[in-house]
Amino acid sequence: MNLGFIGTGHIASSVIEGIFKSKLKIKKIYISPRNRTIAKKLSKRFKKITISKNNQQLIDKSNWVFLAVTPKVGGKILKKLNFKKNQKVVSFISTINLAQLRNFIGKKVKIVRAIPLPPISIRKGPVPICPPDKQVKSFFDKIGTTVEIKNEKLSKNFWATSGMMAPFYELLKVLSDWLIKRGVKRSESQKYITSLFVALSEDSAINSKKDLKHLVKDSQTPKGLNEQALKQLRKAGFYRHLEKSLNSILKRLNKV
Repeated sequence: MNLGFIGTGHIASSVIEGIFKSKLKIKKIYISPRNRTIAKKLSKRFKKITISKNNQQLIDKSNWVFLAVTPKVGGKILKKLNFKKNQKVVSFISTINLAQLRNFIGKKVKIVRAIPLPPISIRKGPVPICPPDKQVKSFFDKIGTTVEIKNEKLSKNFWATSGMMAPFYELLKVLSDWLIKRGVKRSESQKYITSLFVALSEDSAINSKKDLKHLVKDSQTPKGLNEQALKQLRKAGFYRHLEKSLNSILKRLNKV
């Protein structure tokens, strides 16, 4: 199978890395020349990658085409491209919905929206897809964990939570910097904080069949450190602002 990637940003690069670390049988991957620096790096790293002259050449040679450009760029270029009938198109564009994509493409192609995140490069993390598709599910299950969503409106809630990636990393940075200010070396600080949150994430995943409120409860002892921290953050409105941010992102997504 030949794959084509229109757009060679961070997400596209991460998916490509995940593909080559998996057991997926890929004949060739064609990538667009838009970001020349990243495209050259990818083609040097992986022999099966070819930089196309333009997006149309990429489409002509690919069985599946992945759209990994910004909404603004997508709105400009998709109308000008000629997709093949029955070709599969997987869109990573967060704010262009299925109806708009069909209108832009104008051909009877199978379109699936997906949201892989950078950890896909190490074959980790969820990949929400909408609508459900057996082939696309099988593909992403080999480089991550596919979550099939039937309703596009419902899928926007998952799209919104993907916006919490940068805030999560900011949280790690704040905690690490706090230790550094108190005399801990950066290497030790970052190793401790990242290892701590990896452990907490793995523990929560193992216990994810239970309501997460049990993890909140079990991690506290009366008058303990975790109880103090949780109470102070709740009182400061930390979690209310988190939910407010999600609502704001969802409102933006619902406009399209």
